[in-house]
Amino acid sequence: MAIAPPPVLCLSPADNVVIARQDLAAGTVLAEPALTLRQPIPTGHKLAIAAIAAGEPIRRYGQVIGFASAPIAPGDHVHVHNVEMRAFARDNAVGADARPTAYRDPPAVFQGIRRPDGRIATRNYLGVVTSVNCSATVARAIADRMGRELYGHPNIDGVVPITHNAGCGMAPEGEGMDVLRRTIAGYADHPNFAGVLLLGLGCESNQLSRLAAATGLEESERLRFATIQDKGGTAATIAWGVDALRAMVPLAEAARREPVPASALRLALECGGSDGYSGITANPALGAAADLLVANGGTAILSETPEIYGAEHLLTRRAASPAVAEKLMARIAWWEDYAARNHGEMNNNPSPGNKAGGLTTILEKSLGAVAKGGSTNLVDVYGYAEPVTASGLVFMDTPGYDPVAVTGQVAGGANIICFTTGRGSVFGAKPAPSIKLATNTPMYERMTDDMDLDCGPVADGAATVEEKGAEIFDLILRTASGEPTKSEVLGLGDNEFAPWIIGATM
Repeated sequence: MAIAPPPVLCLSPADNVVIARQDLAAGTVLAEPALTLRQPIPTGHKLAIAAIAAGEPIRRYGQVIGFASAPIAPGDHVHVHNVEMRAFARDNAVGADARPTAYRDPPAVFQGIRRPDGRIATRNYLGVVTSVNCSATVARAIADRMGRELYGHPNIDGVVPITHNAGCGMAPEGEGMDVLRRTIAGYADHPNFAGVLLLGLGCESNQLSRLAAATGLEESERLRFATIQDKGGTAATIAWGVDALRAMVPLAEAARREPVPASALRLALECGGSDGYSGITANPALGAAADLLVANGGTAILSETPEIYGAEHLLTRRAASPAVAEKLMARIAWWEDYAARNHGEMNNNPSPGNKAGGLTTILEKSLGAVAKGGSTNLVDVYGYAEPVTASGLVFMDTPGYDPVAVTGQVAGGANIICFTTGRGSVFGAKPAPSIKLATNTPMYERMTDDMDLDCGPVADGAATVEEKGAEIFDLILRTASGEPTKSEVLGLGDNEFAPWIIGATM
């Protein structure tokens, strides 16, 4: 008969809190550690196993996650009511944990689509990408009408409208426009699109001519430009757009899958709707899968700068060079200044849902989030939506808001996504397939139509992080080969293009 796991989970001998594996009532007597609970502890939440004086650090994962704002007794619930953020020194120890990567020979393979320029796709879409919100409705109409014509073309995955709420009411030049143009260009040139229409209104700040000049986009048989005003209005533009996409159908239809090495994969690492189990199960399991991908020559893209805040020292210790560590720390400093300028604070994150799931401070959330990056060297740091060219573990500077973060990663070249969630995020990100990893079994069973894999058994001791990592890596290869994700089956992913808007909307 299987032995039930203990009711609490200790993550490090240095910790002064443990995690409840289930809802625990006040008065519950624990055998190990030996104490009586003074308050009810919800599943995924923390309880003290030692007396913690006011002002003393609270440790989870062997790391500081906050400081006691009041005296905490053994058996107390440790959460937002008695934990606060304080400044404290962190040992960046640049490169101290960097190690040579042991590469697999031969590498794993998957069935990918080789584009004429040699880049590898995991999906085969047509797209309509907008320069401005004013062309969004027309873009959707083109995609909808053309999509209905593709039922006889099973080799084409569909037509995706890439729309957003920006492109005008903002400075025509400067950092905000640079980021928007870079993001749009990353999608317009993404290998998962066999052909793209780039559609504007005509009078917007984000002029197509300036967009093309700034990003190097050029019209070709797989990329056409148009503005609604030049084409004669809504109806005329829709007709033109459908005709233009029809001309690209043979290009898309000719695409065929073939064996390609896993080194062609650019994996976006993302977490959303996190809970107290995220840093215990799904995130470290995804980190183990990222390590396998890197060992096979691929690239794993960690992001969400506000959600590594307080754990950045774990990445600088693995930096491949001092220059890489300096680039990361420069982004941390930028975010501290950005938050201050906007009258915010870095601890505005976690969200209410994160807190309900057991997370207390951004330090705690970040320590769990950074586990997605595995254990290999950090080889480079990129700005938002910059093309990712390095192989290995890299970091991209993005906000923590999931759609904005993933938009930057896909614009940078990610052709597949792994998204961990504890509360139950429903998410897709066309043109890249999104694999959703559940941190706990109850949520997985409640939302099985949305979740691709359950990492909850790690918390129960029924599976190891390494075993789940291998399972995730196998699912990555199958998904990259064309196996649909739950998000794709449900048709999610048409509305998650969300560029990072920097600066004033006027």
